[in-house]
Amino acid sequence: MMGGTPPSKHPGTSNSIVVTGARVHNLRDVSVEIPRDSLVAFTGVSGSGKSSLAFGTLYAEAQRRYFESVAPYARRLISQVDIPDVDGIEGLPPAVALPQQRTAGSARSTVGSATSIGNVVRMLFSRVGTYPPGADPLFAEDFSANTVQGACPRCHGIGQVYDVPLHLMVPDESLTIRDRALDAWPRAWHGKQLIDSLISLGYDIDIPWRDVPEEQRQWVLYTEESPQVPVFTDRGPAAVRKAVAAGIEPSYMSTFVGVRQYVLNTFANSKSAKMRERAASYMVSVRCPLCDGRRLKPEALAVTFAGLDITEMAALPLADLATLLETELDRLDDDGSEESRAGALAPEKRLAAHRLVNELHDRVSPIIELGLGYLSLDRSTPTLSSGELQRMRLATQVLSQLFGVMFVLDEPSAGLHPADGEALVRILRSLRDSGNTVFFVEHALDVIRNADWIVDIGPGAGATGGEIVYSGPIDGLRQAESSQTRRYLFADELRDAIPHEPLRDPRVPDTVLELADVSRNNLRSVSVSIPLGCLTAVTGVSGSGKSSLVTQALPDLLQKSLASELDSATIDASADEQNRAAADPLMSAVTTETTGRASGPAGRVRRVVQVSQKPIGRTSRSNVATYTGLFDRVRALFAATPEARRRRYAASRFSFNLASGRCPTCKGEGTVEVELLFLPTVHAPCGTCGGTRYNPETLEIEFEGHTIADVLATSVNDARAIFADDAEVTRHLDALLDVGLGYLPLGQSATELSGGEAQRVKLASELRRAQHGDTLYLLDEPTSGLHPSDADRLLVHLQHLVDAGNTVVMVEHDMRVVAQADWVIDMGPGAGDLGGTVVAEGTPQSVAAASGSTTASYLAAALAAHERGGGV
Repeated sequence: MMGGTPPSKHPGTSNSIVVTGARVHNLRDVSVEIPRDSLVAFTGVSGSGKSSLAFGTLYAEAQRRYFESVAPYARRLISQVDIPDVDGIEGLPPAVALPQQRTAGSARSTVGSATSIGNVVRMLFSRVGTYPPGADPLFAEDFSANTVQGACPRCHGIGQVYDVPLHLMVPDESLTIRDRALDAWPRAWHGKQLIDSLISLGYDIDIPWRDVPEEQRQWVLYTEESPQVPVFTDRGPAAVRKAVAAGIEPSYMSTFVGVRQYVLNTFANSKSAKMRERAASYMVSVRCPLCDGRRLKPEALAVTFAGLDITEMAALPLADLATLLETELDRLDDDGSEESRAGALAPEKRLAAHRLVNELHDRVSPIIELGLGYLSLDRSTPTLSSGELQRMRLATQVLSQLFGVMFVLDEPSAGLHPADGEALVRILRSLRDSGNTVFFVEHALDVIRNADWIVDIGPGAGATGGEIVYSGPIDGLRQAESSQTRRYLFADELRDAIPHEPLRDPRVPDTVLELADVSRNNLRSVSVSIPLGCLTAVTGVSGSGKSSLVTQALPDLLQKSLASELDSATIDASADEQNRAAADPLMSAVTTETTGRASGPAGRVRRVVQVSQKPIGRTSRSNVATYTGLFDRVRALFAATPEARRRRYAASRFSFNLASGRCPTCKGEGTVEVELLFLPTVHAPCGTCGGTRYNPETLEIEFEGHTIADVLATSVNDARAIFADDAEVTRHLDALLDVGLGYLPLGQSATELSGGEAQRVKLASELRRAQHGDTLYLLDEPTSGLHPSDADRLLVHLQHLVDAGNTVVMVEHDMRVVAQADWVIDMGPGAGDLGGTVVAEGTPQSVAAASGSTTASYLAAALAAHERGGGV
């Protein structure tokens, strides 16, 4: 190991953290000394062991020591939790982890609630808001849609209510009631009973619905009454009317239910899933008529501050909110002067307002500084990317003013434009300067260069990694010849470190895909041409509209405009919205619509493949092997072994989802939940199977000396040797290797993959398909989470896809990658309302020279660095 001298007067004392003998995952008896009160970057290729040291060892041990300090009863439960495999760690401070978070709470969770800024806003309106004359003062809880006190009584704080629209209740007005004009009513006996009830009520059921008197139509559709109506069976309408008039005893009395009320009652109360499903097909979600979708009770919405009600303030971009708050601070300061006191706030109210406004401004500022000024307080957190979530939580930690804490961050620059990365570095430095230790796993070279200390792990991934290549001040990494990170950080000096090829001439498109007048989110009537048969990079600062264009608007417009020419199974642009709608139609009812047009040459694009960073599965039962289809072949190989055939084990025996082969205790999960009472629930390895997922009999079958559990624990790299003789398995494995995932275990749970890893697993599944040159690939930051060397490898394969005649359009922040695109579309100029337009488009060279583009200077630097023979 090459190393530097940590800035510590006495190594091994409280000025440094000393790790001895760490063996978590692929770490190979790692020992290292790291300075405290410093910015420390953990670097290395993907899968080298960075996270195993930073999170799996250092943070895990800090967490374990915290658990040791709690009550003995709780410690008895905590003893079931995994303990990091390390001989010892000295000088370890309390820790806070900020990992890349995959989920962001329910749809009720917002930026305001997640950062606790919403609490201050509610207090502001409660204490110093402008109330209508005679209105009673409200508490802070009255301004929350998530409390009984504040929620709108009609929609219960959701903002949406169910409705049954006329066109669904009566899809064909030319039909008669007898012929089922009232389509939403039930079929069979109950439907006939309701129709018979209408005869007794004087309805003519044999004329077209459109000819039924308006008053009668309104009543039968919308009445909330449930009258008892006589029903006469086996009599025609005329005979029924006579019997009703004569007061003859009916066959039975029927309870009448209006069409709308029937649908709503069935959806809410039926025990039949099929009946609820049918009722749902006649329902839509509409804005609540009482609160107009604002979720709060009328009394709360009547209170204003600076001329805005609380929902209007929550809808402001944070940058605009900060400006408003600064204006209010100036006004409050003026209120304190002699000449301004007439008509001003009472002294005690002015003091409270000044304190609350100042506190609110202080809480908003670090979020804006981290490049998130385009977000609003009412933005739902499930709509945020993992990078946005992490930066939001990082800003919250800055406000906590903790001292003497070890912060552990996982790729804090994920999803950041290089310009936003500068603000990130300032925030990290402020945490360090406040007396904290900041550890961050990182791939972005410009962020790494700002570290005080670097711990480079490798030299390779998986079994070829897990060693400390270098630990010391960043300049000393120049001498660590086995470091792959060194080749990129000091590329200008080490001209021969990276195999250098001149930039290829941009491809000339054979034709273009035209998008016209596109509007979605902050995109406003955008028109742009996308060259087909080329690699296009879409750039811009965070929030400029890149993802809105590539991952939302483009698929939507292709589906609308070119659906007849496309393989319909390939576009799934709204899958996430549809999944949320299925889970809770009200919470997801407000969907953003894309407007505009897409046009292109007939037959040039036959398939559209959208490869996003969304999870490849929602449970731990979904993993790399099962998602790619690789596991089907592996199970078949195990079933074909002599011993398995002798025992008559089919391939299904080797599935951890079926009772025959799985562990009976954990049901094939491999882990069990441990309830920690007042602490979050954690998962520990199953005590019966030791985390293998299988029962002992299944584990007695071996293939090439490995059990099925061994195979799931094996990395893609190592599995390539085990299954070298099987062409089908190696084809799957090679595709995973090609996208830089050789370090992943085959059984890596889908829920534990980063967004970038999930995207590359999907891409690997696509790479092994036969290429026909007619596919449009839409990628969202494909190099996210990749070491520069892995990004280079992935880019080679993307270029191969384009060489085969396909088209690749990718949202990208890595200027090294953008420099090698054929075409660049730069969005901006700013974020949120300040973005949403095309600032520049053309070859990388032309965009690098564009005026008014934030990207231009960074792209120019990347192009210049490449020409000099290295990275940026």
